[in-house]
Amino acid sequence: MTYQPGERVALEHTGDPHTRLHPGDEGTVRRFDPDQQVLDVQWDSGSRLSMLLSAGDRVRRLPTGDAGWDSVHGALRAAGAAAGQSAAAQWWAQSVVGSRVHGAVRERAQAILHGIENGDPSVLDGLPVADRYILADDRDRYSEHAPPGAPVWEQLSWRQRDQTRWAWCDGYDAAAEAEAASQCRMVLHPDGDGRDLRHLYPERVRLGGPGVFAGDWAWTPEGGGQMRIPVGFVGTLVDTWNGWAVFTCSREVAEAIVVDHQEHRARCRQFAADGGMPEVDLDRLVDESMARLWFDGDVIVADETRVAGDPDAIERISPRADGRYIVMGWSWTWLPVHPYDCDRIVGELPDPPSAA
Repeated sequence: MTYQPGERVALEHTGDPHTRLHPGDEGTVRRFDPDQQVLDVQWDSGSRLSMLLSAGDRVRRLPTGDAGWDSVHGALRAAGAAAGQSAAAQWWAQSVVGSRVHGAVRERAQAILHGIENGDPSVLDGLPVADRYILADDRDRYSEHAPPGAPVWEQLSWRQRDQTRWAWCDGYDAAAEAEAASQCRMVLHPDGDGRDLRHLYPERVRLGGPGVFAGDWAWTPEGGGQMRIPVGFVGTLVDTWNGWAVFTCSREVAEAIVVDHQEHRARCRQFAADGGMPEVDLDRLVDESMARLWFDGDVIVADETRVAGDPDAIERISPRADGRYIVMGWSWTWLPVHPYDCDRIVGELPDPPSAA
């Protein structure tokens, strides 16, 4: 069984010994986690006790009533959502992760996004929320946003008036949270377009599925003690090797990997030169530390003769039948990485899988 935000439920049983809720108390669904079987409810009494369905808590759905009353709820919820999105996009974002903030904005955005995605109360409590206990605006909101043909305010029972307030407030809170997450993604996204990349998070990458990959050597210090990945590469996970990722990638991505590797070699050489190593020894040092990598037509040549101390340690990596490459897949320590940890991502980012 699943639940949608805005649905009305009544409590049947909870194992929480400290709650003041009683069987029959009613509330509005805020969110539902089907994996953990956690149902977040805004109870009419003001309680925010979540239902742990897998632990024996039980609720029942309340009848939705006629279509007219459902449309009233929908209209108030939509109006609240518009207000919540505006609040998060304007004053909250500018004050927390936007232009008015100095310092480690990226670090703050990442912490907030992580907290939103994991339901951390300390983060959620810092987001814009509607005040459910200021009643002065209820009549005006209802009059402005109720659909044509809806009962006038004076015809509503006290419970119906409460329900219109909860609908507006729930719409506000849900939209403010979604917009706050979107604003954080804009700060973190390498392209700045705010796309939701949760389907590419490392823990969601599966064999045969897409991900963003980088070498475990790629982490680079950033201001404030943070570590960033200068460039991540889009690919499809096809195997694992000693716990590391093996992935296929397009020609565009393969070329970027070769260029990135050559830049790593150049930085290694410069570091050694800055440390006082004689010019005559620099190339030898780099070759003993890192393979040489280049394209020969459609083939990638990987020369590790000095790394391995073996004159035959030269590999030629041809594209597969589908035109995709596996660049050093069973030799280098690749791993799936968090896309928002990357300053730049090479390759076409796939859309989230269809919910259908």
